[in-house]
Amino acid sequence: MNDGDVSKQIHQMVRFIRQEAEEKANEISVSAEEEFNIEKLQLVEAEKKKIRLEYERKEKQVDVRKKIEYSMQLNASRIKVLQAQDDLISSMEETAAKEILHVSNHHSYKKLLHDLIVQSLLRLKEPSVLLRCRKDDVNLVEDVLDAVKEEYAEKAMVHTPEIIIDHIHLPPAPSHHNAHGPSCSGGVVLASRDGKIVCENTLDARLEVVFRKKLPEIRKCLFSGIAV
Repeated sequence: MNDGDVSKQIHQMVRFIRQEAEEKANEISVSAEEEFNIEKLQLVEAEKKKIRLEYERKEKQVDVRKKIEYSMQLNASRIKVLQAQDDLISSMEETAAKEILHVSNHHSYKKLLHDLIVQSLLRLKEPSVLLRCRKDDVNLVEDVLDAVKEEYAEKAMVHTPEIIIDHIHLPPAPSHHNAHGPSCSGGVVLASRDGKIVCENTLDARLEVVFRKKLPEIRKCLFSGIAV
Protein backbone atom coordinates (compact mmCIF):
# COMPACT_ATOMS: atom_id res chain seq x y z
CA MET A 1 0.00 0.00 0.00
CA ASN A 2 1.49 3.22 -1.15
CA ASP A 3 1.30 6.59 0.51
CA GLY A 4 -1.70 7.62 -1.59
CA ASP A 5 -3.77 4.69 -0.46
CA VAL A 6 -2.84 5.25 3.15
CA SER A 7 -3.78 8.92 2.88
CA LYS A 8 -7.09 8.03 1.21
CA GLN A 9 -7.93 5.49 3.87
CA ILE A 10 -7.10 8.00 6.60
CA HIS A 11 -9.40 10.58 4.99
CA GLN A 12 -12.21 8.03 4.86
CA MET A 13 -11.77 7.19 8.51
CA VAL A 14 -11.73 10.88 9.42
CA ARG A 15 -14.96 11.43 7.43
CA PHE A 16 -16.56 8.44 9.11
CA ILE A 17 -15.55 9.61 12.58
CA ARG A 18 -16.69 13.16 11.78
CA GLN A 19 -20.01 11.93 10.42
CA GLU A 20 -20.55 9.71 13.44
CA ALA A 21 -19.62 12.60 15.76
CA GLU A 22 -22.06 14.91 13.93
CA GLU A 23 -24.84 12.32 14.16
CA LYS A 24 -24.13 11.82 17.86
CA ALA A 25 -24.03 15.57 18.43
CA ASN A 26 -27.33 15.89 16.56
CA GLU A 27 -28.91 13.16 18.71
CA ILE A 28 -27.65 14.88 21.84
CA SER A 29 -29.02 18.21 20.61
CA VAL A 30 -32.44 16.72 19.80
CA SER A 31 -32.56 14.90 23.14
CA ALA A 32 -31.54 18.06 24.98
CA GLU A 33 -34.21 20.02 23.08
CA GLU A 34 -36.85 17.45 24.02
CA GLU A 35 -35.78 17.44 27.67
CA PHE A 36 -35.75 21.25 27.67
CA ASN A 37 -39.26 21.39 26.18
CA ILE A 38 -40.53 18.83 28.69
CA GLU A 39 -38.95 20.70 31.60
CA LYS A 40 -40.26 24.01 30.26
CA LEU A 41 -43.76 22.53 29.98
CA GLN A 42 -43.54 21.20 33.52
CA LEU A 43 -42.42 24.60 34.81
CA VAL A 44 -45.24 26.34 32.92
CA GLU A 45 -47.81 23.87 34.28
CA ALA A 46 -46.41 24.28 37.80
CA GLU A 47 -46.66 28.07 37.52
CA LYS A 48 -50.19 27.77 36.10
CA LYS A 49 -51.18 25.56 39.02
CA LYS A 50 -49.56 27.95 41.49
CA ILE A 51 -51.40 30.91 39.93
CA ARG A 52 -54.68 28.95 39.90
CA LEU A 53 -54.31 27.98 43.56
CA GLU A 54 -53.45 31.57 44.50
CA TYR A 55 -56.49 32.82 42.60
CA GLU A 56 -58.74 30.25 44.32
CA ARG A 57 -57.30 31.24 47.70
CA LYS A 58 -57.95 34.92 47.07
CA GLU A 59 -61.39 34.14 45.69
CA LYS A 60 -62.22 32.25 48.89
CA GLN A 61 -60.91 35.15 50.98
CA VAL A 62 -63.13 37.56 49.07
CA ASP A 63 -66.09 35.21 49.51
CA VAL A 64 -65.43 34.92 53.26
CA ARG A 65 -65.13 38.70 53.59
CA LYS A 66 -68.41 39.15 51.72
CA LYS A 67 -70.13 36.66 54.01
CA ILE A 68 -68.71 38.36 57.11
CA GLU A 69 -69.76 41.80 55.86
CA TYR A 70 -73.24 40.50 55.00
CA SER A 71 -73.56 38.87 58.42
CA MET A 72 -72.44 42.07 60.14
CA GLN A 73 -74.89 44.17 58.12
CA LEU A 74 -77.67 41.67 58.83
CA ASN A 75 -76.91 41.70 62.56
CA ALA A 76 -76.77 45.50 62.55
CA SER A 77 -80.16 45.61 60.83
CA ARG A 78 -81.60 43.14 63.33
CA ILE A 79 -80.25 45.20 66.23
CA LYS A 80 -81.82 48.34 64.75
CA VAL A 81 -85.16 46.58 64.33
CA LEU A 82 -85.05 45.16 67.86
CA GLN A 83 -84.04 48.55 69.25
CA ALA A 84 -86.92 50.21 67.39
CA GLN A 85 -89.31 47.59 68.79
CA ASP A 86 -88.00 48.10 72.33
CA ASP A 87 -88.28 51.87 71.91
CA LEU A 88 -91.89 51.54 70.78
CA ILE A 89 -92.75 49.26 73.70
CA SER A 90 -90.99 51.59 76.15
CA SER A 91 -92.94 54.49 74.68
CA MET A 92 -96.19 52.56 75.16
CA GLU A 93 -95.26 51.80 78.76
CA GLU A 94 -94.42 55.46 79.40
CA THR A 95 -97.75 56.49 77.86
CA ALA A 96 -99.60 54.01 80.07
CA ALA A 97 -97.70 55.30 83.12
CA LYS A 98 -98.81 58.84 82.28
CA GLU A 99 -102.39 57.68 81.90
CA ILE A 100 -102.54 56.06 85.35
CA LEU A 101 -101.61 59.43 86.86
CA HIS A 102 -105.18 60.48 86.17
CA VAL A 103 -106.62 57.50 88.07
CA SER A 104 -106.06 59.07 91.49
CA ASN A 105 -107.92 62.19 90.35
CA HIS A 106 -111.00 60.22 89.36
CA HIS A 107 -114.01 59.90 91.66
CA SER A 108 -113.69 56.11 91.56
CA TYR A 109 -110.19 56.18 93.09
CA LYS A 110 -111.57 55.83 96.61
CA LYS A 111 -113.34 52.59 95.64
CA LEU A 112 -110.12 51.42 93.96
CA LEU A 113 -108.15 52.00 97.17
CA HIS A 114 -110.74 49.98 99.03
CA ASP A 115 -110.39 47.06 96.60
CA LEU A 116 -106.58 47.21 96.57
CA ILE A 117 -106.40 47.07 100.38
CA VAL A 118 -108.83 44.14 100.56
CA GLN A 119 -106.86 42.29 97.90
CA SER A 120 -103.61 42.91 99.78
CA LEU A 121 -105.12 41.65 103.04
CA LEU A 122 -106.30 38.47 101.33
CA ARG A 123 -102.77 37.87 100.07
CA LEU A 124 -101.08 38.55 103.39
CA LYS A 125 -103.63 36.82 105.65
CA GLU A 126 -102.13 38.56 108.68
CA PRO A 127 -104.12 39.64 111.78
CA SER A 128 -102.19 42.90 112.00
CA VAL A 129 -100.65 44.82 109.10
CA LEU A 130 -98.86 48.05 108.36
CA LEU A 131 -100.28 50.11 105.50
CA ARG A 132 -98.29 52.68 103.58
CA CYS A 133 -99.82 55.12 101.12
CA ARG A 134 -99.15 58.54 99.66
CA LYS A 135 -99.60 61.49 101.97
CA ASP A 136 -102.37 62.80 99.71
CA ASP A 137 -104.25 59.50 100.04
CA VAL A 138 -104.23 59.20 103.84
CA ASN A 139 -107.70 60.68 104.28
CA LEU A 140 -109.19 58.46 101.58
CA VAL A 141 -107.60 55.39 103.14
CA GLU A 142 -108.93 56.32 106.58
CA ASP A 143 -112.43 56.71 105.08
CA VAL A 144 -112.49 53.17 103.69
CA LEU A 145 -110.68 51.27 106.48
CA ASP A 146 -113.81 50.18 108.40
CA ALA A 147 -115.49 48.87 105.25
CA VAL A 148 -112.24 47.20 104.20
CA LYS A 149 -111.90 45.36 107.53
CA GLU A 150 -115.48 44.10 107.40
CA GLU A 151 -115.21 42.90 103.79
CA TYR A 152 -111.91 41.13 104.44
CA ALA A 153 -113.21 39.48 107.64
CA GLU A 154 -116.26 38.24 105.75
CA LYS A 155 -114.30 36.90 102.78
CA ALA A 156 -111.50 35.32 104.83
CA MET A 157 -113.89 34.22 107.61
CA VAL A 158 -111.63 35.68 110.31
CA HIS A 159 -111.77 38.46 112.87
CA THR A 160 -111.38 42.00 111.58
CA PRO A 161 -107.68 42.77 111.21
CA GLU A 162 -105.69 45.56 112.76
CA ILE A 163 -104.55 48.03 110.08
CA ILE A 164 -102.00 50.63 111.09
CA ILE A 165 -101.33 53.50 108.69
CA ASP A 166 -97.58 54.04 108.54
CA HIS A 167 -96.31 57.54 109.29
CA ILE A 168 -93.81 57.04 106.46
CA HIS A 169 -95.56 57.70 103.17
CA LEU A 170 -95.12 56.51 99.63
CA PRO A 171 -93.54 59.05 97.25
CA PRO A 172 -95.87 61.63 95.69
CA ALA A 173 -97.06 61.53 92.10
CA PRO A 174 -94.50 62.46 89.42
CA SER A 175 -94.18 66.17 88.76
CA HIS A 176 -92.01 68.63 86.85
CA HIS A 177 -90.37 69.63 90.13
CA ASN A 178 -89.44 66.01 90.92
CA ALA A 179 -88.99 64.51 87.45
CA HIS A 180 -86.09 62.22 88.36
CA GLY A 181 -86.90 61.42 92.00
CA PRO A 182 -88.96 58.51 93.37
CA SER A 183 -92.68 58.73 92.61
CA CYS A 184 -95.90 56.81 93.04
CA SER A 185 -99.08 57.16 90.96
CA GLY A 186 -101.27 55.79 93.73
CA GLY A 187 -102.28 52.59 95.48
CA VAL A 188 -100.95 51.02 98.67
CA VAL A 189 -98.23 48.81 100.11
CA LEU A 190 -99.15 46.44 102.95
CA ALA A 191 -96.73 44.46 105.09
CA SER A 192 -96.83 42.14 108.07
CA ARG A 193 -95.85 43.83 111.33
CA ASP A 194 -92.42 42.18 111.28
CA GLY A 195 -91.91 43.35 107.69
CA LYS A 196 -91.13 39.84 106.40
CA ILE A 197 -94.15 39.70 104.10
CA VAL A 198 -94.85 42.63 101.78
CA CYS A 199 -97.61 43.13 99.25
CA GLU A 200 -96.89 45.99 96.87
CA ASN A 201 -100.20 46.99 95.36
CA THR A 202 -99.41 50.39 93.93
CA LEU A 203 -100.71 51.41 90.53
CA ASP A 204 -97.14 51.53 89.23
CA ALA A 205 -96.40 47.99 90.43
CA ARG A 206 -99.64 46.65 88.97
CA LEU A 207 -98.96 48.35 85.64
CA GLU A 208 -95.48 46.78 85.51
CA VAL A 209 -96.83 43.32 86.34
CA VAL A 210 -99.61 43.55 83.76
CA PHE A 211 -97.29 44.99 81.14
CA ARG A 212 -94.69 42.22 81.61
CA LYS A 213 -97.41 39.58 81.60
CA LYS A 214 -98.97 40.93 78.42
CA LEU A 215 -95.65 41.71 76.73
CA PRO A 216 -95.63 38.56 74.53
CA GLU A 217 -99.15 39.40 73.33
CA ILE A 218 -98.17 43.01 72.73
CA ARG A 219 -95.12 41.97 70.71
CA LYS A 220 -97.17 39.47 68.72
CA CYS A 221 -99.84 42.07 67.98
CA LEU A 222 -97.33 44.74 66.93
CA PHE A 223 -94.54 42.75 65.29
CA SER A 224 -96.00 39.40 64.17
CA GLY A 225 -95.42 40.28 60.50
CA ILE A 226 -91.83 41.45 61.00
CA ALA A 227 -89.06 38.89 60.51
CA VAL A 228 -85.98 39.50 62.67
